[in-house]
Amino acid sequence: DKSAVALREIEDMGVDALAVTTDVKLEDEVDQLLEKTIKRFGQVDILVNNAGMNLRKSPEDYLPEEWDLVMDTNLRSAFLCSKAFFPSMKMVGRGKIINIGSMFSIFGGDVVPAYAASKGGIVQLTKSLAVAWAPHNIQVNAVLPGWITTDLTEPIATQFPDWHQDITSRIPAGRWGVPSDLAGVALFLASGASNYITGAVLTVDGGYSVK
Repeated sequence: DKSAVALREIEDMGVDALAVTTDVKLEDEVDQLLEKTIKRFGQVDILVNNAGMNLRKSPEDYLPEEWDLVMDTNLRSAFLCSKAFFPSMKMVGRGKIINIGSMFSIFGGDVVPAYAASKGGIVQLTKSLAVAWAPHNIQVNAVLPGWITTDLTEPIATQFPDWHQDITSRIPAGRWGVPSDLAGVALFLASGASNYITGAVLTVDGGYSVK
C-alpha cells in the first residue's frame, strides 16, 4: 500500500502523520477525512488535490457512466475537498490549495476526452476559487505536470520506443521529468514564498508545452 509506505517515510523523518483512506468522489467520506484531520492536527493549512484517473477511448466509444467516473474522480473530488477544507482555512486566516492538472489541461487528445475535460476544468476551478477566497488569505494554484517517468509511464520506453523518442525529442530539456521535479514547485506553492500568487497555472514539463 503506497499510503502506508509514504506514512512510514514521513514518520521516519520525525514528523507526525496520518493516512486516511478516502473515496474523494463522495461528500460523506470527504467530510470524514476533514473530521479526522482536524481531530488529529487541529487545523488545515495546505490541501493538495491530486486524485486522478483516465480511461483511454475515442469520444464516440465513451459510455456516460465512464465519463462521469473520470469527471467525478478528477474534478468533482477537487471541488468537494476544497469546499470541505475551506472553513478551517478561513478560521485560521490562511491556507494553500494546490490542484494537480495535466498537460491535457491545455492540450486535446484523441483518446482522452474525459481526462482532458476534467483537467481543463481543474484550471478553471483553480481560478474561480482563487478569486473567491483571496479575501480570506487563501491562495489557490495549479500545477500541470508534463511527461513524468512513473510506474505507469515507464513501460512506454520499452513497449513504444518510437513514441517515447517522439515525446523526448519535443521536450526542450531533452529528458522526461521525474517525480522530484515536481517537489520544488509544490513546496513553493505551499510556503509563504507564494503568498502573493493565486490563480496561477504552472507547467512543469521541461518546456514541452511551449514548443
